[in-house]
Amino acid sequence: MKKIASILVATSLVTAFMLTGCGDSNVTYKDGTYEGQSSVYESEDGSDDGNGYGVVTITIENGQITECTYQTYEVDGTLKGEDYGKEDGRIANKDYYNKAQKANAACAEYASMLVANGQLDGIDAISGATINYNEFVEAVENALEEAKE
Repeated sequence: MKKIASILVATSLVTAFMLTGCGDSNVTYKDGTYEGQSSVYESEDGSDDGNGYGVVTITIENGQITECTYQTYEVDGTLKGEDYGKEDGRIANKDYYNKAQKANAACAEYASMLVANGQLDGIDAISGATINYNEFVEAVENALEEAKE
């Protein structure tokens, strides 16, 4: 019985911590639409794999995140869309193209998770889209910084 009580207390504490988030629970946000951009990522190995930056647009209503879009761009500002991962307009390396498109699809998932969760805490990186995740977190933090009251 003591063990069950201990588990319930621990679960309650974890739940309370998750609901308040890791940050300042007293932060409030102004209603409106805010944009945040990550810094430019450039791979350390000199390749172009994943290079670029992310841009998030967040809508806040009644202090809550109600909408979010997230897109990633090449260093030159080209949107990473359905051609991302192609070389000269064609699929030269199917594995690379599929990996690039998986990372690209994760952008919409990250945006949906933010709206559903209401905060960054609790949103984990999607396998194969870690660079996009790091850019997403930075871009969201920048947008929310603008939205603070």
